Amino acid sequence: MIELPGVTNETEALALVGKTAELSFQLLEEKPIEISPDASTAAEIDFSQFMSLKETGLSGSQLKRATVQFDQNTGEPQVGIQFDEAGSRLFADVTREHTGERLAIILDGTIVMAPNLSEPILGGQAQISGGFTLDQAKQLSIQLNAGALPVPITVLEQRTIGASLGSESVRASLQAGLLGILLVMLFMILYYGWSGVLASMALSIYALLTIALYKIFGVTITVPGLAGLLLSIGMAVDANILIFERMKEEQRMGRPFLLAMELGFGRAWDSIKDANLATIMTAVILVNPLNLPFLNSSGLVRGFGITLLIGVVLGLFTGVFVTRTLVRLYLREKK
Repeated sequence: MIELPGVTNETEALALVGKTAELSFQLLEEKPIEISPDASTAAEIDFSQFMSLKETGLSGSQLKRATVQFDQNTGEPQVGIQFDEAGSRLFADVTREHTGERLAIILDGTIVMAPNLSEPILGGQAQISGGFTLDQAKQLSIQLNAGALPVPITVLEQRTIGASLGSESVRASLQAGLLGILLVMLFMILYYGWSGVLASMALSIYALLTIALYKIFGVTITVPGLAGLLLSIGMAVDANILIFERMKEEQRMGRPFLLAMELGFGRAWDSIKDANLATIMTAVILVNPLNLPFLNSSGLVRGFGITLLIGVVLGLFTGVFVTRTLVRLYLREKK
């Protein structure tokens, strides 16, 4: 199965899948040419005499994958390529034996670029950059990946799915998430009584704030995004459970309710803070906002990290500050 994110035109999708790009790597040798004194324009000069190409044996058949990346300095889209084990060895041999020479990257008979080999490249990875737009880089990576397939492509079924999973999947996912939230609220109310009611109110405020931020930042709901949201809801509930259990411990020690409430919030804060800060740092690493090359660059993982980050920050706010305010306002008088 081949997935083409962002491509909605079925004709365009079939054209991209059906058209494979022929990739090869050849050594570029420059040689002087004689320019006739009668040549008055560049069109009358045969520039093909200026260079020659030498086969290296390295081609798209050794290509493992091609991905869209971004230059760390300029932010310009580029295509990162990674060779398989045999291709990596051959690529390392070519760059080692021809250091100081130029290696032409040829796509469909056209030289895309011809960088100078300043040092051996041993990792089996390289980048193709040529002033691409993001759409051009995506198209090139799709063509290169298709070109690495050893078998012809036959279309058995084609299906267009919306960017957010499709309406049916989104509806089913939202129903499952809503059911989960209601079950959590029911548990909190049955187990903690009025405190659980207030915690459920705080969880409702959390849900409203989350939806509002998703609308503001234009967050697209995907499977990883839903996973991050549900995980953050669990952490928001976990904060309330820690607080209420600490309050129970203080009451069992004979302290009055008001003092037990303040001590419970204060002593649970350290555990809540450490757990949420660790999760926030993990989410930032998954999002990789600086596009560091040694960290994740997958859009799906970034979507998970973004929803997790938003959810944890909001859960920290509602689970501690909102719940604490509600308990102080309503349970102080009740007790």
